[in-house]
Amino acid sequence: MLEKGLFLLKMKVINSKLDSVLKINIFLLFISIFFTTTYAQIDYQEFLTGAQVVDMALEDGSLWVATNGKGIHQYIYSENKWVTFSTENKNIENNFFESIAVSSEYVWAGTTDGLFIFERRRNQWKKRKFAVGGEYGNWIRSLAYDPDQDVLWIGRFKNLTRLDVAKQKFDDFDLTMNNDPKSNTIKTILFEDKTNVWFGTEAGAFKYDKSTVFNGVSSLTFFSNKRNSFRNEGEAVSITSMLFDKQFIWFGTDEFITDERPKFNLGGIYRFNRRASWDRIDKNNGLAANGIFDLSKTGNKIWAAVYQFEKKTKTEVGKGIYLIDRVTGKISRVNPDAITIGSNKIKKMLFDGESMWLATDAGLWRVKIVNDLAKWSAIKTPKAREIRR
Repeated sequence: MLEKGLFLLKMKVINSKLDSVLKINIFLLFISIFFTTTYAQIDYQEFLTGAQVVDMALEDGSLWVATNGKGIHQYIYSENKWVTFSTENKNIENNFFESIAVSSEYVWAGTTDGLFIFERRRNQWKKRKFAVGGEYGNWIRSLAYDPDQDVLWIGRFKNLTRLDVAKQKFDDFDLTMNNDPKSNTIKTILFEDKTNVWFGTEAGAFKYDKSTVFNGVSSLTFFSNKRNSFRNEGEAVSITSMLFDKQFIWFGTDEFITDERPKFNLGGIYRFNRRASWDRIDKNNGLAANGIFDLSKTGNKIWAAVYQFEKKTKTEVGKGIYLIDRVTGKISRVNPDAITIGSNKIKKMLFDGESMWLATDAGLWRVKIVNDLAKWSAIKTPKAREIRR
């Protein structure tokens, strides 16, 4: 785990001859062909050119963006305006961030060296470090704010923290299961409606029922490849993203393999029917690679940002976006080369109800989707013909 942690910690072009008019024409032509049967209109914009965008969070009227090297940015929809917090602007003491979350009173941004907190009424940032967990305990990998309980969940490389925002009370929890430290390495935190909180780790996923009191591991249900989940595949399963519908839970997972450990993290998308059945979507079904950066959703489409882990260089090579039809199981590729996004390495995706925001290592893109089909429908899904069981 330490080797992988060090690697992840360290990991942190468009043909110039094409003029802007030609780029737009290519993009619109491709989109009009690809989405004709699904979406009525598609438009797009590029922002934060050249920035390595790592995370995004929505609030009413604004999108907050964390970058690795260019600070924090707030996009105000009504004004089509960006507000930037960076060392260059002298309004924050860091430019390198890992995660972000927002509430009506605060903005929180995670770094590899602690948590930055923006108090809106004072219009200033402050930094908080955690005493438990050492250096890796201050690597804030994921943040998720729950407005229903006014709680911020803080996923760290070591330990999970629950912040009661009203009381400003931080409680730390060690989630280690079966003496496996990877289960205490939190990668992603997501909410399933108003009922459950899910914590994705480097060893599986925890589910917390919000109707119960949170007391750490005893409050959680654990899903791992050592407990008849994820088809019992690989040495460990590292969760990057999750999606929820009435019938299934979809898990995106990391690929991390070496010659010495060829089955360490096999990657792929796992589809769980909430009972006992686990399907896997990977290269055998039509994906270009097994690594999954992120999952998102519009209508009956699941968007998967895919990468391939190169064993020799130990790098993640982006392979673009794939769409999975929940009804038919058909898998189709959206090619960023054809739409001139400038990078196949799409680390995060966020759908705001009208547009899909794509966070890449070369900037931020907004793909506008205007159609009622873009709303997530909860229709019953038949067995997908192209998903391997």
